[in-house]
Amino acid sequence: MPTRSSIEWTEMTWNPVTGCTKVSQGCKRCYAERMAKRLTAMGSDRYRNGFNVTLHPDLLDMPRRWRQPRVVFVNSMSDLFHEDIPLQYIQRVFTTMRDCSQHTFQVLTKRSERLAEVAAQLPWPRNVWMGVSVEDARVIARIHDLRSVPAAVRFLSLEPLIGPLNELPLKDIHWVIVGGESGPRARPMRNEWVDSIYRQCRSAGVPFFFKQWGGVRKDLTGRKLHGRTFNEMPAALQPAA
Repeated sequence: MPTRSSIEWTEMTWNPVTGCTKVSQGCKRCYAERMAKRLTAMGSDRYRNGFNVTLHPDLLDMPRRWRQPRVVFVNSMSDLFHEDIPLQYIQRVFTTMRDCSQHTFQVLTKRSERLAEVAAQLPWPRNVWMGVSVEDARVIARIHDLRSVPAAVRFLSLEPLIGPLNELPLKDIHWVIVGGESGPRARPMRNEWVDSIYRQCRSAGVPFFFKQWGGVRKDLTGRKLHGRTFNEMPAALQPAA
């Protein structure tokens, strides 16, 4: 179901698909998988299949009912470019986003190869932001795939950051989010990794959003860097000075 989100860089989540499978180390302690297990135990019909990929076509038109403009994270509980999701279904999601121009939709994937393969078969209105998750240098190729996509806003979610990223290819990237892993057995994020990314963004003129230090208790570690909070957004949503 679409719900208000506690994720710092969005307002709402919309999940026309739930469930996923792991593709890299960034998936090791997936928050969505943990949440799905709880919802399954609670008897939620949306999670009757647990964390297996499940389509919810009855939710495809949900954003059409929202009158007030919203910032919407698409598939916070899945990956829209998962290999088990038919292209026709992805196209229907994009059609809804195109038709709901009053909203801003944020789509995030780890499956950048499929994204690049099907991008030409999707509409790319200005209200659709496309991003990739990059947890360390082993998956930096996802950024190169993203740069081939004709989205108005292309962004990086460097979360959970589990290794250094000292040579980010930031050309044609419009936004960078950084965050540490949180929850049980969270892997640590080093200060120098964050500082390096911050400096690279400043040098390239890319808005920088610091989401959290993470840890087992992210409420205790907070989200301040250099004594301040970084909530920078792409120009389309940048608050007036």
